[in-house]
Amino acid sequence: MRVVPLQPDAPQPALPAPAGGAFSRAVSAAADALQQADAAENAYAARAGSLQDAVLERARADVALSIATAAAGRATQAIQSILNLQI
Repeated sequence: MRVVPLQPDAPQPALPAPAGGAFSRAVSAAADALQQADAAENAYAARAGSLQDAVLERARADVALSIATAAAGRATQAIQSILNLQI
C-alpha cells in the first residue's frame, strides 16, 4: 500500500511579477515620448525649435500613448475573462 501525504487547499504564495514586462515598457515609452514632445514644444515656444519638430514629437507621443492604452484595455479584457470563468 502506498500513502501519499495530503496537500492543504490553502493558496500557494504568489510569485513576484517579472520586472520589465511588455506593459511597463509600453508605459515607459509613452512617458518618454511625452517628455520629448514637451521639450520640443518648449523649444518652439522659446524660438529655439521648429513647429515641424514640435508637431512630429507630439504625433509620436500620441501613437505611444495609444499603444499603451490599447495594451491596458487588452490586459483588462483578459483579466475579466479569467474572472468570469465558471468553476
